[in-house]
Amino acid sequence: MLETNMTFRQFLLHDYRHEGLEKDLVFLLEDIATACAIISNHVRDGAFKGNLGVAGSTNVQGEDQKQLDVIADEEFIRHCSNCSRVAALVSEEVDEVHWLKKETKAGDYIVYFDPLDGSSNLDVNLSVGSIFSIVQIAEPIDTSTDASVLIKGSEQICAGYSVYGPSTSLVITTGHGVNGFTHQQGTGEFRLTFKDMTIPETTKEFAINASRYRLWEEPIRAYFDECLAGVEGPRASNTNMRWTASMVADIHRILTRGGVFLYPQDEGNRATGGKLRLMYEANPMGFIVEQAGGSASTGTQRILDVTPTSHHQRVPVIMGSKDEVARIDAFHTKS
Repeated sequence: MLETNMTFRQFLLHDYRHEGLEKDLVFLLEDIATACAIISNHVRDGAFKGNLGVAGSTNVQGEDQKQLDVIADEEFIRHCSNCSRVAALVSEEVDEVHWLKKETKAGDYIVYFDPLDGSSNLDVNLSVGSIFSIVQIAEPIDTSTDASVLIKGSEQICAGYSVYGPSTSLVITTGHGVNGFTHQQGTGEFRLTFKDMTIPETTKEFAINASRYRLWEEPIRAYFDECLAGVEGPRASNTNMRWTASMVADIHRILTRGGVFLYPQDEGNRATGGKLRLMYEANPMGFIVEQAGGSASTGTQRILDVTPTSHHQRVPVIMGSKDEVARIDAFHTKS
């Protein structure tokens, strides 16, 4: 029985004893939680240390890196490297796969992560976060090619994210539901504060960047238009729009009170397949959303069933309340 305010370690030991969570995975997840707590401190103290500006470099996506992007990436690499069973690390901020082993074994882990999601919000003091995903390989893989890490999201054994806002949250699934923890200042511990997080099937909130309306494909425009029509439209109800420009913040809101998050493929990002990355953004968040009773789709298929072609692949993203995602999928099918 999970008790409110139990520590993250107590939670992991519960899963170790009752759900078969491996001991090495317990250690790895504790290290990731430590990395998130340290990154949270870096974010909080960024203005004092002069770390809020750009680093003067770009990542593989062609995006200007913030200094804290680089710092967060280094923290994830440092802490995940502690586990002897981690074979490779895949980061948004680094072009190539970071191999930790020359020879892998069945049962080894691959960790995918976006070390600092929403970093464009740093300068205006809005919420940012980290996203991670863990896959366990069933057999040895070839470390001479980065293609070896191209594994479907349905193979994830764990996923989570941390939000650096008014408090630091850590939300995780090990395949047995979703639980949220809050970092307690003073003790330095993450404590269970959001037990068995569940997304309502229906909602009256949606999150999308409406400034891209002119670029959207017809199914997204049709959905948006019916939401704005309110009680006089086909939905016969008013709908609120929210947009934070930080995936972790928008998904966290949906996990706590329902809603749907959309970052679709449009005229402006069609050449790259979308905006958000499959392996370390869409897959882990999709796994979490599904474990909380929601759905995660590209508009035409389940996100976790997408066959990856690159470890920096981009995909359209629609996720949140199950009925709402089904409604948007129906617009795509009709189109």
